[in-house]
Amino acid sequence: MPLYFTDVFSGSADWIVTDPHAQGTIIKVSQGTGYLNPKYEYQYSLAKSNGRLLGLYHYAGGNNPVAEANYFLAHIQGKIGEAVLAVDWEQYQNAAWGDPTWVRRFVDAIHQQTGVWPLIYVQESAIWQVANCVNDCGLWVAKYASMSWHSWTVPAMTVNTSPWQAYTLWQFAGDNEDRSVATVDRQGWKQLADPAGKISNGAINNVPLTWTDSLGDVWHREKGRFITERVLDLRWGALPTSAVIATLPLGSIIDYDAWSRHNGYVWLRQPRANSEYGYLPCRNADNNEPFGKFEPLN
Repeated sequence: MPLYFTDVFSGSADWIVTDPHAQGTIIKVSQGTGYLNPKYEYQYSLAKSNGRLLGLYHYAGGNNPVAEANYFLAHIQGKIGEAVLAVDWEQYQNAAWGDPTWVRRFVDAIHQQTGVWPLIYVQESAIWQVANCVNDCGLWVAKYASMSWHSWTVPAMTVNTSPWQAYTLWQFAGDNEDRSVATVDRQGWKQLADPAGKISNGAINNVPLTWTDSLGDVWHREKGRFITERVLDLRWGALPTSAVIATLPLGSIIDYDAWSRHNGYVWLRQPRANSEYGYLPCRNADNNEPFGKFEPLN
């Protein structure tokens, strides 16, 4: 018996979250680097309490894909491994539409930090923009018989998935309620959420995704590369008053493994020799102005 899913955003009614025709709910979390669905936590809890299979998606805004991946991950800590992750690649409000490298860089950043490959939502005619992800990510393709297909009956029509051999999800209806059908069973869905079976209790391989240090600052696990675009001080602690290790000129490269938002800045943690760390402010915490650019680690 096939699985069916609804997908929801802030404007979706509760009945769509829990529609008994479907077995799962995929919830919009974020868009770009500045929007968070204000109902996401509520919708997630509602879906979970109703025994639904769970999914979470980020709507691509076309900004730096690594920054968008980091923004998405920052808001789903504790749910990684429980919910299938997805990226929504559409033309509307997407400054990078038509760029075939954007989604590839986004999913690489997600996988690098979580071990999970997201599904890719895309309309059939734009699959070419994400085709370079075929060997890693599942396809969530959108194609409707009409916008007035208000039915759970799957329409009899051909869906082109090339270069994918098949879709993981097909969104076959929209308008009043987005409806998708899956080619995986319940166990397959859970494997998409946690491919290696190693994510549990907010940790991957027993390494926490989020933790609080001795100063009370909350840190989030994240691996990436930061390239400075102004002169910045690398310090022995994540405080403006901490001792300076070095003053970094423009164009300096820092590989980091975690970040925290406190004391007016977003701080990066740089692993150093002898199990020590350096700390660098990378962003203004009040207006989110970056002090450089972010890239995934190769």
